[in-house]
Amino acid sequence: MIQVFYASTLFGAMTLAAAMDTGRFGEHEGNRRILLVSNNAAIPEISTPLDQTPGFAALHARFDEVWSWNELVSPLHPSDWKARVIEVPMLSRLIATHLSLGDGPAELVVESLAVPPARTIAGLIRECPVTVYSDGLMSYGPTRNPLPLEISGRLTRLLYLDLVPGLSPLLLSEYGVAAEALPGEAFTSVVDQVAEYCPDDVEGDALILGQYLSALDIVTAQEEADLHASMLRALAARGHEQVVFKPHPAAGRRHAQQLRQVAEDLGVRLAVAGESVPAEVCVAALKPSLVVGCFSTALLTARRYFGAPVATMGTELVLERLTPYENSNRVPVTIVDATVPRLLPDGSLLDAAFTEAQIAPLIHSVGYCMQSTVLPGLRDTAAAYLAEAGAGPYFKRQRLSALELAPAEARQGAGALARLRRKLARALP
Repeated sequence: MIQVFYASTLFGAMTLAAAMDTGRFGEHEGNRRILLVSNNAAIPEISTPLDQTPGFAALHARFDEVWSWNELVSPLHPSDWKARVIEVPMLSRLIATHLSLGDGPAELVVESLAVPPARTIAGLIRECPVTVYSDGLMSYGPTRNPLPLEISGRLTRLLYLDLVPGLSPLLLSEYGVAAEALPGEAFTSVVDQVAEYCPDDVEGDALILGQYLSALDIVTAQEEADLHASMLRALAARGHEQVVFKPHPAAGRRHAQQLRQVAEDLGVRLAVAGESVPAEVCVAALKPSLVVGCFSTALLTARRYFGAPVATMGTELVLERLTPYENSNRVPVTIVDATVPRLLPDGSLLDAAFTEAQIAPLIHSVGYCMQSTVLPGLRDTAAAYLAEAGAGPYFKRQRLSALELAPAEARQGAGALARLRRKLARALP
């Protein structure tokens, strides 16, 4: 039996390894497991591919073959390229031949199908069941784009890390896909294995998690640099003298270079973790007294699986800037903003507004507003939540009005404004 797996990050590969170790893909013996890896960084040529990172050595034995999707589609970028409809049959045969798939694999396992290359791969490796494994906190949000029947009809299950106990994933739920949580101990065991192959030469009692918000056009490059600087200043105000910065693998070295000068001015010793070292490995090795980030999934893995204190900063700006409303990052940032304490500029911590046990109605309401047509069953939940709690920072008035969920006074105000505009329009020559 042939199984084909796809991963673009070491975090994803570790999640796959945890699923394999708990028997979610059957026995390895007698089966041929192929791993397709892709480097989705803006400039892949200057960043380290997943299968060449030190930590991947701990995972390699779980696969019989490893192939680079970047090399297969070169010189095109894997995040941009997708086959034209007329090309699909031909390219499907070429890939099957290249990978020696014979009559096809028994199973295809991919990350979130919202965008290429996962969606492209699922469209080219055809006529087999498809398992999706979670992309961190995004699994709790709705499916971003409709899937063609050729893919949606093959979906069998969603494997995910139970980062928010009691909250069920919305991803792919409209297709009736069963969600299966992976045991946390299996994931932490894999993290420990990966840590043995990663250099452990950084020290610090606090950890800053970098992201790549400017690359996603959520904030400007300067705003992202300012956010990291604010995190460091707040940690210094709390008395932290030695801090580790963990840049996002896709962000490059710019963020670390900018933060070094801020650290020097503050008299803080700043160590920079390797770009290819997973954040979870840093948390496991450092055992920091505080982990701070914006809305990184690693904040929740640090708290849930390693018991580390966590804090967030900058989520208000992200919630304000995210467009369109159905942006897949909306649910992750909402979860973090609502359930993670806020780090204030003076170094103090502001308690979270919600506990994890209280978060489900909020997330399901946001999910409905993001994708109301595919999640109509959540309308009553959204209406009840908004009636009790109001819109707050998580809902846009225009979206609520379009869904007829805005509070009565807001609808009346919008109606009066519309009438005034019509009256002015008639009065103008």
